[in-house]
Amino acid sequence: MGEGRWPDEALVVAAQGGDAESISALVAGSHPHVRRFARSLCATPEDAEDAAQEAVIILYRKIGTLRASRALASWMFRIVRNECVRRSRLLLRQPVPTVEPPTRSVEDDVLHRLEVERVAAAIAALPPDQRHVLVLRDVQGRPGREVADTLGLSTAAMKSRLHRARTAVHAYLEEPHD
Repeated sequence: MGEGRWPDEALVVAAQGGDAESISALVAGSHPHVRRFARSLCATPEDAEDAAQEAVIILYRKIGTLRASRALASWMFRIVRNECVRRSRLLLRQPVPTVEPPTRSVEDDVLHRLEVERVAAAIAALPPDQRHVLVLRDVQGRPGREVADTLGLSTAAMKSRLHRARTAVHAYLEEPHD
């Protein structure tokens, strides 16, 4: 039996007749095909492995009930498909854990407001040319080229002012203020 081929009809007929060696060879020969199909169909690799195992177990137990020996592949694929669908339904029925957004305490709100006020004071302390660049670029989120055009600057000059503004704000925030 070739690696890429399903077990031949004679092996299936012998397995249907109860020959233990034929059943073993049939299971071993079918498993790679069943696994490959399960991987393409199931939601997770774990479900694919479980579905393939289930199909092989059913093959082992019920080979005698297979009516047409040529129908082995379609029978196995139907078993795998049904198992993958069953597992997907189970997955959909599981409740999705909800994550509560962390609630901020009153202290956190006060600290946040104080930090916002400190940043606003730092920006207000900037010279007007630096403040305009910083507000347009960092607060409003405008693209650098647009900021430069709005202020009548070259991109290099806008970047230089923005760098000086950010450095000044950072220095201001590092200083203790009452």
